[in-house]
Amino acid sequence: MSSQRSLNWPGCYNARDLGGLPLVDGGETRWRQLIRSDAVDPKLADLADYGVRTVIDLRNDDERPPGVENIHIPLDATEDREFWSVWAHGWQFGTPLYYGPHLERFPERSAAVIKAIAQAPPGGVVYHCGGGRDRAGQITMLVLLLAGVEPEAIADDYALSAERLRAKYAAYGEEDQTAAIDRYLRERGTTLREVALDTLHAIDVEQVLRAGGLTDEDLAAVRARLLG
Repeated sequence: MSSQRSLNWPGCYNARDLGGLPLVDGGETRWRQLIRSDAVDPKLADLADYGVRTVIDLRNDDERPPGVENIHIPLDATEDREFWSVWAHGWQFGTPLYYGPHLERFPERSAAVIKAIAQAPPGGVVYHCGGGRDRAGQITMLVLLLAGVEPEAIADDYALSAERLRAKYAAYGEEDQTAAIDRYLRERGTTLREVALDTLHAIDVEQVLRAGGLTDEDLAAVRARLLG
């Protein structure tokens, strides 16, 4: 199933469809509705061929190349230096360990992304950050929790990014962050998947998104996109 969901778009190493994931109450999520990804070119012909009509960029202003046309919702809130003085240093930033504190402090940031998904026209929606792991991972946890996907399947999806990004690090001659993150968590007696599961069980997704300004109609629209 994971290989079936993976999308080999040019320039992308960590793009995958969120369809086919098992629901707690039975059934599965719809295909070609939501796609998580690392940085993607909105003009890429493969997106249109796959049915994508909306692209949401979660990166900060200084990460975006000039002239990019898409919906831009920077998730980090980097202007809050008090928050990032704690979370931007060390490998905890490459894990869901910071999701809970971020959602508590900036619920409106994640809610804005979910609202953009809710209001998107028919067709596929891609949301992406730089590597498709952390910021895209946070949004993925929220939308899949909202849809009622089994937490174990959400954690498995999160862990797939570590596997997929190895090729990207190798291609760009960069440090394998996956290995460094694994060491960091192992020293603390846990794993990436366990941290993801702990985070999922701690999130009250509707409370978080309503605190960020979403309405019942917004939540229903996201569920409808993934569930039909």
